[in-house]
Amino acid sequence: MALRCGIIGLPLVGKTTLFNLLTQGEAETSTFAGRTKTNVRTAPIPDPRLDFLAALYHPRKITPASLEVIDVPGLTRGSGAAFLAAVREVDALIHVVRAFRRDDVLHVEGSLNPARDLEMINAELLLADLQLVETRLERIAASKKVKGELLAEQNALRKCQEALETEKPLLEAGLTPDEWQALRHMGFLTTKPMLIVANIDEEQLKAGDYQGRKEVEEYASVRGIPVLTLCAALEGEIARLEPADRQEFLREMGIAEPGIERLARAIYRRLGLISFLTAGEDEVRAWTIREGTNARAAAGKIHSDIERGFIRAEVVGFDDLKDAGDMNKAREKGLVRLEGKDYIVQDGDIINFRFNV
Repeated sequence: MALRCGIIGLPLVGKTTLFNLLTQGEAETSTFAGRTKTNVRTAPIPDPRLDFLAALYHPRKITPASLEVIDVPGLTRGSGAAFLAAVREVDALIHVVRAFRRDDVLHVEGSLNPARDLEMINAELLLADLQLVETRLERIAASKKVKGELLAEQNALRKCQEALETEKPLLEAGLTPDEWQALRHMGFLTTKPMLIVANIDEEQLKAGDYQGRKEVEEYASVRGIPVLTLCAALEGEIARLEPADRQEFLREMGIAEPGIERLARAIYRRLGLISFLTAGEDEVRAWTIREGTNARAAAGKIHSDIERGFIRAEVVGFDDLKDAGDMNKAREKGLVRLEGKDYIVQDGDIINFRFNV
């Protein structure tokens, strides 16, 4: 199953613009609140390492790593439970908060205040989880016999209820591993990794600051949430340019790389993911795995037969290969090594699995 991210936030903050940038899509955007449609599309993870390998091997196919992105309609006070149902099963949340100034796009709360907006959406997440907990407790209470696993779930839910009623996210509820196991089917929102995206305008980008920045960073710091600042309107212009013109535009603006690429990688890191690479004339491909995955399990991402018949992994780090120039020179320099099944795969490892079935 593909890993999934949900984009949330108030109406008219740039969620769908960000969705289109991530997914290279063309979902309809509007300057008026009221969207009810949920957008879903796969987003490739930009990886310049694939470009280098493609130039080396001239493959018939290039396959980047990817995530499924879900763009839900904007939340307003009290609307959370209905809209947030679409992101209950995602692996992470991207919270877009508006900092940009634009007179023709009204703010649903009447004024720009990013920290207030963050608190408002946080309250909706807490409320949605509380409603889920209360509904489940009611169903358990209606059961004829509450014992065993059901009793364990009930006790864990009561701890969740207590935390949520005091406005604590469930990560701060103090649940034991066994209690989390009892609630593994619940799909809570306040347990999900989150990334905050402050959507700014071009003047704010040039100034390197925006109204409410200090408060946003304090809010995020207390909760351990990464913040990425991005000008979605400018990113849209960049995305429409031809590759050569794009690089020239970035240089003129003093931008090292498109923010959307930084965002895609930040999501990846927030989920604790890395990529290992495979390369040949048929395909150059990035494979998504969790940090800490061993070589044998990584082989299973390609095919279960490779995992089952694993013998050795022939590994070279991307930077080593790039410095050497090609695989033959990397071998001559002793940069290509054989690793066993317990080797922990590193981000950017280029791997050829040896197996026998």
